Amino acid sequence: MTTPTPQSPTTTHADGDALQRARSDPAYGVFLLLRIGFTVLPIAMGIDKFTNVLTNWEHYLAPWIVDIIPFTAHQGMLVVGVIEIAAGIAVAVKPRYAAYVVAAWLAGIIVNLLSYPGFYDVALRDFGLLLAALTLGRLASVYDPAWHRRTAPAPTLTAAQRH
Repeated sequence: MTTPTPQSPTTTHADGDALQRARSDPAYGVFLLLRIGFTVLPIAMGIDKFTNVLTNWEHYLAPWIVDIIPFTAHQGMLVVGVIEIAAGIAVAVKPRYAAYVVAAWLAGIIVNLLSYPGFYDVALRDFGLLLAALTLGRLASVYDPAWHRRTAPAPTLTAAQRH
């Protein structure tokens, strides 16, 4: 039994090819970094909504939002956590589309943070993340193929049906 090496045929070519492509094509390298970042970070932040290890997330929720949601701030942040985890998974699967979902989500977070004092610095940071998500979407239009609808084949008409 042999141990796979970068040069051996038992190594997955896709991983090696992606790494080599990232080294030779800087734009592709940026695409990969953004894809990894916008996969891992939303999932990690989403999980933390359940544990509050990094911070108490409820403090970031604007009071007016707490007033209009049909549950507590804590329950609201749990919903946010689920959405963030789903967004991270979506970016991993199809960044071409999910990057714009993440950008819209970040826009909502920015509106929340700007709607009351104390978190303008975080809103500015999230604006930078929004720009990065838009950049991922733009790069994904080049490096992540579009989903195409499968259409039924057109029926073949006989000579008698054509007339």
